[in-house]
Amino acid sequence: MTTRVVVLGAGFGGLELATIVGAHAAASSPGASSANGSSANGSSAGASSADASSAGVEVTLIDQAEGFVFGFSKLDVMFGRAAPDQVLHRYADLVNPGVRFVNARITAIDPVTKRVETSAGPFDADILVVALGADLDPAATPGLLEGGNEFYTVAGAFAAADALAAFEGGRVVVAVTSTPFKCPPAPSETALLAHEFLTSRGLPCDVTLVMPLGKPIPPSPDASSAVLKAFAERGINWMPERLVRSLDPDRKVAVLSDGSELPYDLFLGVPAHRVPAVVAESGLAVDGWIPVDPLTLETSFPGVYAVGDVTSVGTPKAGVFAEGQAAVVAARVLAAVRDEPGATEYDGRGVCYLEFGHDEVAKVDVKFVSGRPPVGALIGPSPTLAADKQAFGRDRIQRWFGRSWSLPES
Repeated sequence: MTTRVVVLGAGFGGLELATIVGAHAAASSPGASSANGSSANGSSAGASSADASSAGVEVTLIDQAEGFVFGFSKLDVMFGRAAPDQVLHRYADLVNPGVRFVNARITAIDPVTKRVETSAGPFDADILVVALGADLDPAATPGLLEGGNEFYTVAGAFAAADALAAFEGGRVVVAVTSTPFKCPPAPSETALLAHEFLTSRGLPCDVTLVMPLGKPIPPSPDASSAVLKAFAERGINWMPERLVRSLDPDRKVAVLSDGSELPYDLFLGVPAHRVPAVVAESGLAVDGWIPVDPLTLETSFPGVYAVGDVTSVGTPKAGVFAEGQAAVVAARVLAAVRDEPGATEYDGRGVCYLEFGHDEVAKVDVKFVSGRPPVGALIGPSPTLAADKQAFGRDRIQRWFGRSWSLPES
């Protein structure tokens, strides 16, 4: 009997899970190593579906986007260190003999029957994994689209690169507009890199960071201290425990959650995050996100898992945590295929990189355990860790896409 595994979303979590389970399918199938079963339009399963079937598992990965972009690559493009085509990893180039990729929009999810409706037709699953991330909603913050720049979507970050390239200096406000938000270190990185970008060009520079958190990196006191020290050295204004609620484009002021106003010449905002509408309509979400077992990532629906930003698992919304969760689900899926008990559990650990500018990178090793305060250790910052970060990216592109890739130099 073939187990049909359908994975919704090809970000960190979806790519990692499909790669692990797909490798099992390909390795167990005669001749699979020479097959290319990726599909750009979802019209045919091709060789990969047949290969996976003979291995007892069939993996289908569905995503509507053109390709994958690392979060840190958005900053590379924003600050002129890379061109957009250097950081976009197109799904059409995906070569994995154990995975069928379908480029389609997901229109409905039935978690009871595990049936998914898409623009490429329906898909039925024995095991369904939802890894659709968080949708970003810049329009939820009045004035953001008209008077500012958001830098969390791929299109927004690429457009922010043009805004920065044309900027002649002045007051830059980097701000979060809503909680929760993914990749908590990113606003701090953006403030530091904006300062470096402007000062290196001899432009007037007055950077302010508005954050809802009391510390830049709450799980790691050492990381927070290092960031705040860097802010002080560079004269970056730190405004904690506040959000930007709206922008007045005519007056060029940001209105904060405490009622105060902050003038700006360039606004770089983290937009509101929402569960994807198709997930909300499915009945999977509770209080905005999908609740899961924190150890197994199972939802309340049998045979349905969820990983990454779309969940309320209790870890930050960041790719490294989605990847770790996906590895756990993959192990449990393979155990089910082999008719073995699934013993692998999620440990809540993730390693994030933190750019300080001036070719210095730090690494924060964080662990979140249910019922306990999170703990995080800081390594760096140092120029040496920039190479470590590059290796992180190269390894994943090699593993997921089967090809080499070089990150731009910091």
